[in-house]
Amino acid sequence: MTGRSAAVTQAGAWIAVEGLSRRFGRREVLREVALELPQGAFLLLLGANGAGKTTLLRILAALLPPSSGRAEVAGHDIRTEPVAVRRAVGYVGHTPLLYRDLTAAENLRFYADMYGLPDPSARTAEMLDRVELRRRSHDAAGELSRGMRQRLAIARALLHDPSVLLLDEPYGGLDDRAAAVLDRILEEQAGRTTVVLVTHEPARPMRWATAVREVRDGRLHPRDVHVLDAGRR
Repeated sequence: MTGRSAAVTQAGAWIAVEGLSRRFGRREVLREVALELPQGAFLLLLGANGAGKTTLLRILAALLPPSSGRAEVAGHDIRTEPVAVRRAVGYVGHTPLLYRDLTAAENLRFYADMYGLPDPSARTAEMLDRVELRRRSHDAAGELSRGMRQRLAIARALLHDPSVLLLDEPYGGLDDRAAAVLDRILEEQAGRTTVVLVTHEPARPMRWATAVREVRDGRLHPRDVHVLDAGRR
């Protein structure tokens, strides 16, 4: 790493973004975004539909290149080290990235093999227990309810014990039981994993937030955690 980003990372930023912009044709979705998060931070990312929240998460996950600017995640440049970034990140997007014809266990085993985990079977069983899907381990992913598929996607994202967790509306489609499972997982990850969580409803994950930002007009704007939390109460 060179230049200011290297200095930022050395100073403790686990996610460091500078001058990040993204265009789709003539439409500029993100404009000169800057963001620094220390290791273990928990950021809630708010904003209207189409504001650019998902675009920012996909860029941080090294799934979409920026039009300009730069970003580093866990010390890796998203442009020059995308594979290293993906190994450091657990990502849950609008698409669960599951193979519908494979069973729940086979899906996790596939990704465990891909990440080169030392004991894929044991890790698969552990994660199925963690998201309370052990009893459905032999069911095809396509046969699971939307909430179960979301839980399986969360297990997939956590399978390789990532240092950064990027979650795009993770509570969407979850029933009360599944939401409680996600609450427990976020409670366990808070403080040890750097989390960026996109949501339209910040009340539930607010208890773990260390920062809140709103994407508006393609830019990041600060929001007061205490004001939002007071409003929730």
